[in-house]
Amino acid sequence: MDLTLLLTLSLSCLILYLSLKRFWTRENLPPGPTPLPLLGNVLKIGRGDIVNSLMKLSEEYGNVFTIYLGSRPVVVVTGYKLVREIYIDNGDDYLNRGEMPSWTSFFKNYGIIFTGDIKRWRELRRFSVSCLRDFGFGKRSIEVRIQEESCCLVTGLKKTQESFIDPRQYLSRAVCNIIFSIMFGTRHEYEDKDIDTVLSCIYEAFVIISSAWGQVYDMFPKMMRFIPGRHQKIYQLLKKLNNYVDNRVQMNLKTLDSNNPRDYVDAFLIKMEKEKSNLQSEFNMENLLATTLQIFFAGVETTATTLTYSFLVLLKYPDVIAKVHEEIDHVIGRNRCPTTQDRNYMPYTEAMIHEMQRFTDLIPMGAPRKTLKEVKLNGYTLPKDTNIYPMLTSVLKDPTCFKYPTEFNPENFLNEKGEFQKNNAFMPLSAGKRSCLGESLVRMELFLLLITILQNFNLKSPVPLEELDVMPNVSGLGNLPKPYKIAFIPR
Repeated sequence: MDLTLLLTLSLSCLILYLSLKRFWTRENLPPGPTPLPLLGNVLKIGRGDIVNSLMKLSEEYGNVFTIYLGSRPVVVVTGYKLVREIYIDNGDDYLNRGEMPSWTSFFKNYGIIFTGDIKRWRELRRFSVSCLRDFGFGKRSIEVRIQEESCCLVTGLKKTQESFIDPRQYLSRAVCNIIFSIMFGTRHEYEDKDIDTVLSCIYEAFVIISSAWGQVYDMFPKMMRFIPGRHQKIYQLLKKLNNYVDNRVQMNLKTLDSNNPRDYVDAFLIKMEKEKSNLQSEFNMENLLATTLQIFFAGVETTATTLTYSFLVLLKYPDVIAKVHEEIDHVIGRNRCPTTQDRNYMPYTEAMIHEMQRFTDLIPMGAPRKTLKEVKLNGYTLPKDTNIYPMLTSVLKDPTCFKYPTEFNPENFLNEKGEFQKNNAFMPLSAGKRSCLGESLVRMELFLLLITILQNFNLKSPVPLEELDVMPNVSGLGNLPKPYKIAFIPR
């Protein structure tokens, strides 16, 4: 054999050996299924069923285990106690954002939600919390906006004349207008084609990212960029949304009054102008577009999907609707608009809404985290920059925290006297310092929109109740309900 060829083969074998040795070395990570080179544990994950696959693996390997998504190790954490440790008790050690290629390939580390730059996240979050509070979060002004939009929604639903419809198109328009008013200072009429385009892009992107295509893309991002499939549309949809946001920003810029900010975009533009001499400032056009789109996307999708899923579940449980109707008639009546204060006198309704968020389990895997330093977790030492999946679904269905963990039952939030009872394991949209920016808005929207609709309508299904399937149609980053039809019958 030629000496050069022999040396080449020997060197190749050595490199392969060292690569495999490094791949199989877990660096003291928690136990888990043995990974295959390059493929990792992909064969352990059912097609499009990553959530249930990870939960089944936790039964075998415990509450903390390691799985390889391709060549990337991820530590999966289940159960209320340990997930709380990551989000709250030792939350500062896990503040960094875990890898999410389906999102970060577009946003390039800009914005507030998906950035792995802690300095950037801190500055943008501090600004956004203050700004959103100024524009109504948690205040009477935003409650009035939601009440007004609720009335518009009721008017739109009455125009359907009791026909069977896909409710998402109406519910998402109402939610979108509320976020529009905060981010851009305006709303759209329900017949406006622009809002339909925006909503279809948001929904389709969320569906694809949550689907099997999105799951495989996150496991093998470098390879999947060159393989045709639905995942290729993620970038196109996000670009289309980004172009829309860019156009709205330019509209604001033309009519900007630095002494009178009208909305979030105005406030950001004013901050940019003040810091234009600071070359290290995080207030630039890249972060404005990324942060605005991320807040807008999350604000629309979380509430729209939860509401859409809620009406499917309510169709399945007419006895729950009857009890809510009774409470609405007793506390609010049929004529005045519901207010957030009403929830203090409506324990069953409040329990029902909490249970709806728990049962629908919108973000079952939580948003991935990454360790900021070497940490101790459940007896294991995790190196700095370890990716973590805190499985929110395991918290919301923890049998040590809820009486009926796997079924829809408002009694999960009621005590023996029928009074509403808080539960620390209720964290449908994460918890701690990096929790959802708009969680208070989501709670207000769910109560006012849901109760205003139930105040005005009975619900009717075109199929027998036993045929309604309330299990998710897609389960990945998000849980999405199966398509269904519903009729809103005036009371």
